[in-house]
Amino acid sequence: MDLIFASNNPHKQIEAQEILGPGFHILTPASLGFAGDLPETHATLRANSVEKACAVWNLFQADCFADDTGLEVDALGGAPGVYSARYAGGEKDPAANRRRLLKELEGLPFEKRTARFRCVVSLIQGGVLHIFEGTCEGHIALQESEGVQGFGYDSIFVPEGMDVTIAEISIEEKNQLSHRGKAMRALQCHLLQHRG
Repeated sequence: MDLIFASNNPHKQIEAQEILGPGFHILTPASLGFAGDLPETHATLRANSVEKACAVWNLFQADCFADDTGLEVDALGGAPGVYSARYAGGEKDPAANRRRLLKELEGLPFEKRTARFRCVVSLIQGGVLHIFEGTCEGHIALQESEGVQGFGYDSIFVPEGMDVTIAEISIEEKNQLSHRGKAMRALQCHLLQHRG
């Protein structure tokens, strides 16, 4: 089954394909000739996810999905949240985002660094919108780990019940516990039950 994923992030594409499995073929707007940026103009993950999915549906009139993901840190009132990708500025520099977040939490003990990743996936299938969500609870590490797996904030996020960051576990383990993994498995379950 072909699905257009409203993302040009290669890390997200690999994760999506791994989770959905071989019965699904992930396409991207870029692979279909669209070179522009997809809109993200809202203040919530859900609204941005829906907006991107609608933009791709309007472009291609084909089954598609989009995600929007944010890291919510309780000590920062839920920030960076919807602004996670550009927390340190519009250039979307993951290393700068991590540095800013660690700087803002400086001096705060580990137990007070509670946070969660939240992911909202919007699917448009046959013109009908479906929404799936997933969360992963945890803490922000005191310092960045040297783990090489993952991307974004993975090297400073310690999932609940673990003593290592997401960047230090395998992709398979990450996909089992991650916010995106949970939302994508809900998407997969829906798609398997409602194949077009």
